[in-house]
Amino acid sequence: MTQYFKSVWCLCTVSAILIVVAMTVVGANEQAAKPPTPPQLPSLFGGKFTLIDHQGRVRTDRGFPGKYLLVNFGYSKCADICPTGLATMAAAIDVLGPLGDRVQPLFITVDPERDTPQRLRDYVLKFHPRFIGLTGSETQIRSAAKVYRVHRSKVIVEGEEPGNYLANHTSLTYLMDPDGEFITLFTHGAGPEFMAEALRRHIGLNVHHSGRTGIQIVRVP
Repeated sequence: MTQYFKSVWCLCTVSAILIVVAMTVVGANEQAAKPPTPPQLPSLFGGKFTLIDHQGRVRTDRGFPGKYLLVNFGYSKCADICPTGLATMAAAIDVLGPLGDRVQPLFITVDPERDTPQRLRDYVLKFHPRFIGLTGSETQIRSAAKVYRVHRSKVIVEGEEPGNYLANHTSLTYLMDPDGEFITLFTHGAGPEFMAEALRRHIGLNVHHSGRTGIQIVRVP
């Protein structure tokens, strides 16, 4: 092999090595830059909780065997959003008739400082006799809000007494199946007929997490 061809061969070899190295580095960078796969929607909502109901009894997420849970977060001093949401839930359950017996509506307070069991009892039973109000310690409520991805914050109103604050919170209603798995959620403003139809469809189909191919977020049409 002449000196010329030796030089060309060496140059080509070095170039090939550099190309392979460059492709490896680029591939590694792309892999590193690739965002992680987001969790599936069902895993984002719902989970374990231990709270106190409006009768003063300890309740957990697994304490409602065979029931679909319709879960709403709010507080008894809420001016309009919470009453609207609870009234919608109550009306939807009544619209379902006997099928409504398979649904257990829960109202979890975001304001445990003021919402004692007695206060919750007086509040939730105004909407429906089957409502269960849930409260607990700040730690317990924070844990329940976390597993349902519920935002909550205290808002101090200037000029008001210290105990007369507001509580901002997520205004969604969650439907969980008897196995404790998330099925769907309703945004604030969904009407009772709309909610009842969605409940009827899911309960009638006996939906289970393992057999679902997709999750529906129910919004106002």
